[in-house]
Amino acid sequence: MENSTLAIVVPCFNEEAVLPQTNERLASLLNAMINDRQVGEGSYILYVDDGSRDNTWSLIERCGGSHVRGLKLAGNVGHQNALMAGLETARLDADVTVSIDADLQDDINAIPEMIRKFDAGCDIVYGVRRSRQADSFFKRTTAQAFYRFMTNMGAKSVYNHADFRLMSRRAVDALCQYDERNLYLRGLVPLLGYQTDTVYYDRSERQSGKSKYTFGKMLSLAVDGVTSFSVKPLRLIFYLGAVFLLISLAILVYVIVALCKGNGVPGWASLMLSIWFVGGCMLMCLSVLAAYVGRIYTEGKHRPRYHIEKYLK
Repeated sequence: MENSTLAIVVPCFNEEAVLPQTNERLASLLNAMINDRQVGEGSYILYVDDGSRDNTWSLIERCGGSHVRGLKLAGNVGHQNALMAGLETARLDADVTVSIDADLQDDINAIPEMIRKFDAGCDIVYGVRRSRQADSFFKRTTAQAFYRFMTNMGAKSVYNHADFRLMSRRAVDALCQYDERNLYLRGLVPLLGYQTDTVYYDRSERQSGKSKYTFGKMLSLAVDGVTSFSVKPLRLIFYLGAVFLLISLAILVYVIVALCKGNGVPGWASLMLSIWFVGGCMLMCLSVLAAYVGRIYTEGKHRPRYHIEKYLK
């Protein structure tokens, strides 16, 4: 689609260390694409300030211009909700959106290729890393394990894809119909069903600042992903209970045989071990149930995902 309006959506949380460089690189790329008539004159970069506590919003205001906009959320709502706020805002006047993190570890030079695939008829184009060599050993190992786990749980996901993707307006419109509060966009987008394609790129190391995805946040995202797209953990509880039942029957047979032979049952150690083992498993099962009940509780209240404080155009 010639001269489509592009919005590059960039969620930001305490990004003052990288934002000037990020804006310089994105603005240069966008101007080049406009000059080459890959995208329309009205294309822009939309920075979404997710309740930053540093000078991120002040820097966004300074960057503001004909091709730079800013969306300031009233508080910190998390990366996925901030990204959704940017997409919902951009769909009002953009034909196509590209989401990318503010640290620009994802290769912005893949964006023109995404636009070419969009012009060829794709509604969704995933940015996929060729490898994870730029990540630490721990992050690389846990990420790969998580993708495999999500696949085994039955959730649709794109391997080595995070939130660097292109979406057409109708794809974003369809995504906005998913009204859940516990967002896991990497799992929702593959459910849309529109024509998709992939662009591969090499992910670079973060130039400055610190990653905002701590271990706790990554674990929370993983829990949201599993509980939002799979009920298999609930089924596993049933199988675990069946295993415990078989173990208890085996113990019962052992005790009866021992009594028939006149042997005393050495009870204390084995009894305490069994109690602690079964008790720990029960607590684990209850925690799985609590995670699902908690999601139902959150969804049932139907609270807004975010509030907009300012919109800089």
